[in-house]
Amino acid sequence: MSDTKIVFFEVEDWMNAYLAEHGLSLNKTTLIDKPLDESTVDEAADAEIISVFIYSKLDKAVLDKLPNLKLIATRSTGFDHIDLTECEKRNITVCNVPRYGENTVAEHAFALILGLSRKMKSAVTRTNQLDFSLEGLRGFDLKDKTLGVIGAGAIGLHSIRIGTGFGMHVLAYDAFPHPILSEVMGFEYVSLDRLLEESDVITLHVPLIPETYHLINNDNIHKIKRGAILINTARGAVVDTEALVKALDEGILAGAGLDVLEGEDTIKEEAQLLSDNLPVEKLRAIVRNYALLHRDNVIITPHVAFYSVEAEHRIVDTTIENIESFLNGEPKNVVKAKI
Repeated sequence: MSDTKIVFFEVEDWMNAYLAEHGLSLNKTTLIDKPLDESTVDEAADAEIISVFIYSKLDKAVLDKLPNLKLIATRSTGFDHIDLTECEKRNITVCNVPRYGENTVAEHAFALILGLSRKMKSAVTRTNQLDFSLEGLRGFDLKDKTLGVIGAGAIGLHSIRIGTGFGMHVLAYDAFPHPILSEVMGFEYVSLDRLLEESDVITLHVPLIPETYHLINNDNIHKIKRGAILINTARGAVVDTEALVKALDEGILAGAGLDVLEGEDTIKEEAQLLSDNLPVEKLRAIVRNYALLHRDNVIITPHVAFYSVEAEHRIVDTTIENIESFLNGEPKNVVKAKI
């Protein structure tokens, strides 16, 4: 490994010592705290292996400037920030971290659910103003409510487990149902329409792929049970922000808990807000997201559902394993473009 030029992007301070302690030679490894994009790609011009997180953008323009690149080890489960088709053309292997925060993300989803069900945002704000009145703060129990889980994969199954622990009835929608799991865990697979129509709480746990882009949209938002709450800890673009705002305005949704937003990459980089080249649709998404921030019935967190000590360690451990396996000629956790 010491003979291979490796560059890590989006590195937090704690990772420096952790990487060294867990077998990654830093002699040939460069650690950069910024994302990889056209402005930082020159720092990895001769790299054979790079490791990135979700705010790095590996499109054709960036890949053109990485002629020696052989492996991209993304420290995430999702890989929509990487042009897989272009990577395959260049014989660049892409590996992800398929499992690291199943329980972590599910726990955060329930933090958002509880925050909304017990009106925590309003309660905390009011108490900080030394107002201890109860008016308008009456919440609702989760017990005996119906939880709708869209995407019953690893994270979704943890959400189902937690939901049943609260005494909730659980419905699940998934492209690849496993009847034995539903029987053992005590939930029911249903169609998306039925899930929307019957669920008091809807939580999203799907990857962002063409089939899930705007999965919740203007065409089906009116099918949602009136007074339900929507939780998104998946990817922002799974929910059409325009439809979400409309549902909140019309009272279809009583609240929303969002750890992800459409256009959050633009929001994160404040300098882009002043760019003359900012697409109109992205600007609209930013304005809609800004409007969501000021609603008492909307809780927004900054894409931190995965962000626990244990999950972060699992991410780095798996990334090191991915790099070592690739160098040993046996790559693992490889992802490919969908044909």
